[in-house]
Amino acid sequence: LKAVILIGGPQKGTRFRPLSFEVPKPLFPVAGVPMVQHHIEACAKVPGMKEILLMGFYQPNEALSRFLVSAQQEFKVPIRYLQEYAALGTGGGIYHFRDQILSGGAEAFFVLNADVCSEFPLQEMLEFRQQHGDMHSFVILGTTANRTQALNYGCIVANVDTQEVQHYVEKPSTFVSEIINCGIYLFTPAIFQHIGEVFQRNQQELALEESSNGWQRAEVIRLEQDVFTALAGSGKLYVYKTDGFWSQIKSAGSAIYASRLYLNQYSKSHPERLAQNKPGGPIIRGNVYIHPTASIDSTAVLGPNVSIGEGVTVGAGVRVRESIVLHGASLHDHTCVLNTIVGWDSTIGRWARVEGTPSDPNPNDPYAKIDSETLFRDGRLTPSITILGCSVTIPAEVVILNSIVLPHKELSRSYKNQIIL
Repeated sequence: LKAVILIGGPQKGTRFRPLSFEVPKPLFPVAGVPMVQHHIEACAKVPGMKEILLMGFYQPNEALSRFLVSAQQEFKVPIRYLQEYAALGTGGGIYHFRDQILSGGAEAFFVLNADVCSEFPLQEMLEFRQQHGDMHSFVILGTTANRTQALNYGCIVANVDTQEVQHYVEKPSTFVSEIINCGIYLFTPAIFQHIGEVFQRNQQELALEESSNGWQRAEVIRLEQDVFTALAGSGKLYVYKTDGFWSQIKSAGSAIYASRLYLNQYSKSHPERLAQNKPGGPIIRGNVYIHPTASIDSTAVLGPNVSIGEGVTVGAGVRVRESIVLHGASLHDHTCVLNTIVGWDSTIGRWARVEGTPSDPNPNDPYAKIDSETLFRDGRLTPSITILGCSVTIPAEVVILNSIVLPHKELSRSYKNQIIL
């Protein structure tokens, strides 16, 4: 078995700015560890996992290399990064590196998108494939969404008895199905034959259109639109429906929600990562992750759903809720931080209040997903969580509400509903 994690590249992650300026999006910390570490951990737990490949078109940089070395040591599985020469789409990348994926005689391999957060029921997908279909069938992980939100995802129509996918539409314009694609797949080497057919078809079409200026590439292949749509109804594609948690991490607001889902799971999977109330320690409410190097005053109140990074300083009487505080930040006495991501090395002055509006799914609808909200609606900034880029300084006694502050800014007054460039 192998696993491939698609981490995309620098021109993606635009909705994740200004946080993606400082660190590649897959390394952004969610619930205290880099986003993609949750994927690696889930893959490493599957018995027989021989290698994990990260695939994308980030320039290999120091942060990525350091992360891969430490993840390899921690999870005892070879992990490599394969850099695409251009954005090849979700299918083009794995087709381009098919020899690397198949080397060593891989019988099956998982493909996971890095920008989802999930319980990753990989073992269950393997067992499901043994019960349904033959050894050459492919499995998509699916989950249930509500009718209106399903239109924002790939929709799957499956046979009720066999779970065979009969119809697949990516982001349909009208309602097709409540079962949506989670961006986690189990393939066998046979998938490359299907991707290869798309590649050849693309080549033929490009040969016919000589006027296409060559900006289109035959190698750009999208698994969802190009491969699954064609495979549906052929008896080779199945869907495994999960009831576990799942969410996309497209915008910075969804990172806080994903952090809540993972922190919630830690009570079962990593209780040691959750902070406890101790004499002389801060007051903890709900699930909170605190990096061991952070220094926190005993009168601070943290939680629920708070993640405090490396070397963070939290002063007396500080209140933090539903927020991610990244390494090196410092919250001076009596600040209040709600629904906010505080960037690396940022400083919030005494008695300041930094607050955002959460974009959580509807709590009364068990199938609701987080909306990938647009930054503007009707020409106005949509109220969302507040984001401070790295090295932002906020003076004492001001209020920052629903705003996005780009890195290296020193603010001098209060702001509301603004992007501060």
